[in-house]
Amino acid sequence: MTALSPPSRRRASWTRPTRLASIVFVAKVAVLRARRTGQDLAAGPPRLFKADPGADIRVIAEDRTPLWSDESLAERALQLGKVQNLRVACRALDGLLIPAGSVFSLWRHLGAPIRARGYVEGRMLQQGCMVKAVGGGLCQLSNALYEVALQAGCRIIERHAHSSIVPGSAAAIGRDATVAWNYVDLRFVPDQPLRLTARLDQGSLIVRLLGGAKVTLPAHAEPTPTSPAARSCGSCDETNCFRHEQRKSAPPASRRAFLVDESWPEFQDYVHGARGLADHLALPIDGARLKLARYAWRTEGFGRTASAPLAAIGRTLALRRAGPQGAVRRGAELAAAGKIAAKLAGVLTTQVTAVTVAQSYLPFLWRDGHLGGRQVSVLMTRLPLATLQARLDAHAAAHPQRATLADFRAPAWLVEAEGEALVQADRIITAHAEIAALFEGRAIRLPWRSPQIERGACSHLRRIAFPGPTVARKGAHAVREAALALDLEIMLLGAELEGQDFWRGVRTVPAGDWRSAAAMVQPALVEDQPRRLLAALAAGVPVIATPASGLDPRPGLTLIPPDDPQALIAALEMLQGQEAPRELTTPIEVDCRL
Repeated sequence: MTALSPPSRRRASWTRPTRLASIVFVAKVAVLRARRTGQDLAAGPPRLFKADPGADIRVIAEDRTPLWSDESLAERALQLGKVQNLRVACRALDGLLIPAGSVFSLWRHLGAPIRARGYVEGRMLQQGCMVKAVGGGLCQLSNALYEVALQAGCRIIERHAHSSIVPGSAAAIGRDATVAWNYVDLRFVPDQPLRLTARLDQGSLIVRLLGGAKVTLPAHAEPTPTSPAARSCGSCDETNCFRHEQRKSAPPASRRAFLVDESWPEFQDYVHGARGLADHLALPIDGARLKLARYAWRTEGFGRTASAPLAAIGRTLALRRAGPQGAVRRGAELAAAGKIAAKLAGVLTTQVTAVTVAQSYLPFLWRDGHLGGRQVSVLMTRLPLATLQARLDAHAAAHPQRATLADFRAPAWLVEAEGEALVQADRIITAHAEIAALFEGRAIRLPWRSPQIERGACSHLRRIAFPGPTVARKGAHAVREAALALDLEIMLLGAELEGQDFWRGVRTVPAGDWRSAAAMVQPALVEDQPRRLLAALAAGVPVIATPASGLDPRPGLTLIPPDDPQALIAALEMLQGQEAPRELTTPIEVDCRL
């Protein structure tokens, strides 16, 4: 962001600022701000808003600029501040619809860049000097907006050039637009409806205008040769200037933040191996202190710990009301994850340059711009939504009578946001073999934690254990068909959700010591957390599953195609021919939560 005294013209040379000149400057700014405020009040509130464009639109203009323009240690704090300011500003503008003939005004839609709205100190060009100021760095955004407006053929009704040139900036080619709250603005009018997107990836600011018609890109303007180079108050040699900044001996330390959800033992080990003493941990609720195993994260060794207990309790209550299955429950899970993510985002301070985030929070944090300009690692617990839903769609089309295959689909924006964030992520952290294979080259594969469990005895050769729950995506239909074909007895370990009479004609027994079964069977389409399968393998019980289980080939595990009754029947027949008695031991209780 730049502050300018009117008229907005480039000076031929740089002169050292004085206190008197600065006092006069501030007085002029106050008058100009008051005048612009009156003009804006007379014009009424801005009429642009965010919404789904509702039409087939494409990118017609794009500008991509690097976030980190000064790598010196002396400027690190203010570079971090600039990126934070761009995050806040992009969050306000991203998705804005600009109707044909309407006026886009940067300041009217962005608002004042003040600390209360999340802005921090960055560099701002003022009277030929790059000084510290809250909201500094927003000129990178105004430059990008000016560039895409030109590309899209918009009519520019207000634009101001910088008073000085920052080497390597858009001002060096005459393609710049400086702004200063609220009297130096950027305003343009499109001749077709446009949608504005403004986002940060790890290293760039990306501004796009989307519309329905192509435009001819204009030629770049020539630089103005009389513009002097701006001087940074962090590196300037004018030590006698009243603005001179004392250089700090050390730059601020970078921090990593871990935003976690459920406490998986594999993720516990990873997080505690990766965290540093100044890093932040954010979790839904302090499960270790409250004796809640689901969220019992170890919190020692972090510089800061935060939680969102009210949002977490709200999620628990919403899921209890929603029931064990169906669209209501899936919708409640997503809505609650969004609320928790919004609360935990508070730990993403300016100094946080790397984030390790639970997959459940990922699309919400990406949509709201919290991950831009940061290195992102994702704790993956399930398939990406796009992959997951495509798989369910294919099987639902083949078996339309299986209602649970198509009972819920996530909103399109959420699927898109998760996909974009996963593309930008540096690392994918998972124990799941199938998920890791989707991100070859970026995946960090964690070993599944096998439980400590004594071996059991196969006392029921015609019994198989089905971990469930009884829904189509877990392979319940294939299990039922195989049980009927081979006259098997099924021990049901999960809830029966597919229908009241689903197991009619099949011999079933309630959950008990599953180690007495001849095998544990789960021909699932999707499986996120194969805890019971791991327990069965540890106990010496043969397991028949699919690659969707996330397990690698190993002794005792037979992998078959998902939801394939004939493949399951063949595997069970082979197993019956090979079955040998297992050693009998005292039954023990094992926590095998799904």
